[in-house]
Amino acid sequence: MKIIKPQKLEKEKLEPIQKIEEQIEEETLQNKILQNLQKERIELIGLKFEKVIFDAVKITSSKLEKNTFTDVCFKNCNFSNSSFEGSCFIRCEFDNCKITGCNFVETSLYHVSFLETNGNYMNLTTANLENVLFENTGLRNSYWQESKLKNVVLEKADLSNAQVFKTSLKDIDLSNSQIEGIAISIEDIKGATIDMLQAPELLYLLGVKVK
Repeated sequence: MKIIKPQKLEKEKLEPIQKIEEQIEEETLQNKILQNLQKERIELIGLKFEKVIFDAVKITSSKLEKNTFTDVCFKNCNFSNSSFEGSCFIRCEFDNCKITGCNFVETSLYHVSFLETNGNYMNLTTANLENVLFENTGLRNSYWQESKLKNVVLEKADLSNAQVFKTSLKDIDLSNSQIEGIAISIEDIKGATIDMLQAPELLYLLGVKVK
């Protein structure tokens, strides 16, 4: 599977944003760079971000809902406990970010990479993921309910204690990821690839015990 990366952006050609609140009325933020910005409990709703770099940005416990992110790079950012509900991500990359406890309910992600990112406790209920990579990314205690997954790659991801309901993992390779304590049904795990050493973690689905 080939994931289309965000369009290559040169920092020196992007316009810096000092106060993001002043940009809200523009509706579309294009060819911008946000660096070393720290905000808490703000609302950025219904905006379009195109060809934007978020560099070392910290926006926590905030509403970032119904936004569209196209060709956007998030690097060394912290969005802990923020909500991206109803947003759309197209050709985006999260690199070494913290999205712990983030709300991705009803989001759409197309050609998105999560690299070395902490996504523990994130909520992906009814999200639509197509051509998405989770590489060396924490997804502990993450929540997947009625999520639609197509061409999703888990490369050394940590799905320990994840909650998976009515979300098919068919054709997804879990063999080099951690799945200890994962809560999932036989129907949802059917068709997934696992390592032989992972099999005991799923025996509870058969109602058997191993001595």
